[in-house]
Amino acid sequence: MTSQVPLAQEVLDDTMASHETDKEGETTRRSTPHLALTYRTWVTIQNLVRAGRVEINGYNLDIATVVAVSRFGCKPVIEKSPELLERLKESQEILLEHMRNGRKIYGVNTGFGGNADLRTDNLINLQRALTQHQQSAILTQDDFEAHPDGDREFSPHSMPTSWVKGSMLVRCNTNVRGHSAVSWKVVDTLAELIRRDMTPIVPLRGSISASGDLMPLSYIAGVLQGNPDIFVRYGGGKDMKVINAPQALEEIRHLNIQENETDAEDQYSAITLGPKEGLALVNGTAPSATVAALALYETNQLAFLSQLVTCLSSETLAANVEWTHPFIAEVRPHPGQIEAAQNLRRLLDGSGLVTGLGEHDNSAQEGLVQDRYAVRSSPQWVGPQLEDLCFAADQLVRELNSTTDNPLVNSETGTVHCGANFQAASVTMVAEKTRLCLQMIGKMLFAQTSEMINPTLNNGLPPNLAPDDPSLSYCMKGVDINMAAYQSELAFLANAVSSHVQSAEMHNQSINSLALVSARYTMQSVELVAMMTASAIYVGLQGVDLRVMHKTFLEDFRKEAMDIIDQNFLPNFEEEDLLSMQQNVWDKFCETWTATASDDAEQRCQKVAHATVNVVLRLFYSGEMSLAAPDEADVHLAMLNCEEDLEQAMICAFRTHQSDFFEKPWTMQYLSRGTQVLYQFVREELGVPFYRGLAENMELGNETSGRPKQTIGSWISMIYEAVCDGSLAGDVFVSLGCLAGA
Repeated sequence: MTSQVPLAQEVLDDTMASHETDKEGETTRRSTPHLALTYRTWVTIQNLVRAGRVEINGYNLDIATVVAVSRFGCKPVIEKSPELLERLKESQEILLEHMRNGRKIYGVNTGFGGNADLRTDNLINLQRALTQHQQSAILTQDDFEAHPDGDREFSPHSMPTSWVKGSMLVRCNTNVRGHSAVSWKVVDTLAELIRRDMTPIVPLRGSISASGDLMPLSYIAGVLQGNPDIFVRYGGGKDMKVINAPQALEEIRHLNIQENETDAEDQYSAITLGPKEGLALVNGTAPSATVAALALYETNQLAFLSQLVTCLSSETLAANVEWTHPFIAEVRPHPGQIEAAQNLRRLLDGSGLVTGLGEHDNSAQEGLVQDRYAVRSSPQWVGPQLEDLCFAADQLVRELNSTTDNPLVNSETGTVHCGANFQAASVTMVAEKTRLCLQMIGKMLFAQTSEMINPTLNNGLPPNLAPDDPSLSYCMKGVDINMAAYQSELAFLANAVSSHVQSAEMHNQSINSLALVSARYTMQSVELVAMMTASAIYVGLQGVDLRVMHKTFLEDFRKEAMDIIDQNFLPNFEEEDLLSMQQNVWDKFCETWTATASDDAEQRCQKVAHATVNVVLRLFYSGEMSLAAPDEADVHLAMLNCEEDLEQAMICAFRTHQSDFFEKPWTMQYLSRGTQVLYQFVREELGVPFYRGLAENMELGNETSGRPKQTIGSWISMIYEAVCDGSLAGDVFVSLGCLAGA
């Protein structure tokens, strides 16, 4: 889902050096562990992609490497050290010694699963039988098309290429640990398939992740065996083609001979799996762990972006953000809450649209004395998710560097042990935690977006964030409905998969993890939250544009309004009285402007002018202002004239101000440190503009001020693609550094 973002090598080098040497930075990272993890993973991926290759040895695999190999073409190379080669050789020799001594070892000379009471001396055919019975799931002709059309009613029945590549990488890493009794040829051929961009076509459904993901891994093993009914996708993009396993192995041999690999003729031929080698390939958690790793990587970025969107929402709502004050988190010292509050406060630094960042700037004079929950409780809401995501990453990295097949060879003692390391419950818990975190993040984005769009909640902005007359411009109303749809589906997906386990395989697999199913649903949740993130960003950027447009109109029009009042009333009242009442008059002007946000411009200006002049009338009748001239009728005439003059000047000034803003918004100078980066990327890099309301209707012409018109959905789709391909998060990371190396 995420692509690399170009970044100068020296920036990467400096960043990595700071991770090693900066003591002060280390203190910061301890207080922001989730952001440090997310940023460090992203930086590592950039380095791996630039290097183009990565060496694995069974003990050093991480989430960044899984992402770099599975998505970005980084080529895995197995560390060909004497120690690793010796581990592989010893495990095979120990297993054979046990066989020579007549020991019955599960899956080597016994039946499988509930048929483990069966015995055989035909060790080679037993391994063939293992992959044979597992290659049983459904693929359709569409799955074998290099470029299937979009006219299918059902989703694909095959796994995405990235999932399969990652599974092959994780399986290699597991097998080279020396506990699986596999040969060098098996693991190196598996790695060579990845290096040659040959990816088995693997069914999407059918694994319960009990004895590991037997079915998906059996299709990968089938390629090594040269099964002519197992197919691979070769290459990518327009050049991708689908060939079967024998053709793939022949192509590898041909390529290696061309590259002067003298032993390629034998090395990359179809493999007859030896005793235990079938089990070593299919008996494990690699597919589940891979999909969980890819989902977790995306979720970590979405979790950080949700904090940035919270800052954007706060600025749209002109929030009083005293809730980011470190004291609040310190007295309830959950590390996630502390980190979220710290991140939000640093991201909000420099904002001209919020209050409460200063030590004593924390009391609202008008309106709500504190913000509503969607933003005010965001540190408490997001914080626990950051903690769970850090814990999930720790669990998953441990899984990536584990031996998960059965039986296991202990080279130190020369023993073979039967167990159940393939039971992927740890991965299930990672997927369940991650999916629940996504639901919580999505719910917050939904609540914030709803508050920004709703005129009864958004602190004086127009309904639906309409930039023009709201009676004819409904702008974000559709997005409001979309968000409810996304959140409803997301909430459904958040239900635990682990509670739906069914007994399987003659009741032998009576408890099974369903890890791959859970991880698949987590990937669906990632997709939904990415949609919600893109929508919330679009809404939030529209919101801050409108906030700045109206804020600067009020700032710019104040002098003109006071001049009109002075010109109309100066003959009637003492100049000193007029000066003293200016603040009362202007407060009423701003209050009424905010209260009439749902009115069209002309009606709004009429109401504001009437309410403003009425302040003068009230002060006159209360005796707080004295007449300079004795004719009271002149005062009433002056009031009528003033109201008319003020209304006409106001509508003219607002239309001019609005037109100028539409042409070139000046929002950037009012935004915070974090939201400036987001605004600049979306508005300038992506070219997603401020939405101008009814003028954007494509029936009224195909362009607005020289730029093409698009639907709201098309603009949001551009942001969504940038969220999905990682360019948005990457730009934020680079521009913010990320907050000095996190």
